[in-house]
Amino acid sequence: MNADADARALEDEFFMREAIYQAQAAACLGEVPVGAIVVCEKAIVGRGFNSPIGDQDPSAHAEIVALRDAARRLGNYRLPGCELFVTLEPCAMCAGALLHARIARVIYGARDPKGGAHGSVLDLFAEEKLNHHTRVVGGVLADACGRLLSDFFAERRAGGEKTGDPQEDKKAGEDV
Repeated sequence: MNADADARALEDEFFMREAIYQAQAAACLGEVPVGAIVVCEKAIVGRGFNSPIGDQDPSAHAEIVALRDAARRLGNYRLPGCELFVTLEPCAMCAGALLHARIARVIYGARDPKGGAHGSVLDLFAEEKLNHHTRVVGGVLADACGRLLSDFFAERRAGGEKTGDPQEDKKAGEDV
């Protein structure tokens, strides 16, 4: 790696830690711990964490909340030149919003084998027919990001609570 790549990797880890803080806030509220931030010119301009339960809004994923925050702050629904850091590989809904917002680069932590739209289930970011493309980097602090999720679901199962994920609940032997 050269010095520029090393500096970029350190910067990515720094901002991913900020997204992890957002994910921890979601967990404290009983939401699935996914956090996101939007960065423009090395400054955080948007923050968000999963809140579909509390907001009673199925679109209140961390990425969407962070995009809305950044768009309000910057006064534009398009966010060219901005980067989004998120602790979990974006789903199809969030990938679509990121592409529509013209995000320049998406950086995520853990892969999502059940719903990821950067190759885990499908790859919307690689769809050549779309009119906008963004660079995607996965695996930044993946272990820490993945641990947040696995610890959250293990704690919920141990407490007998439904996780909101039928597959996870079935693992725990609960009726769904």
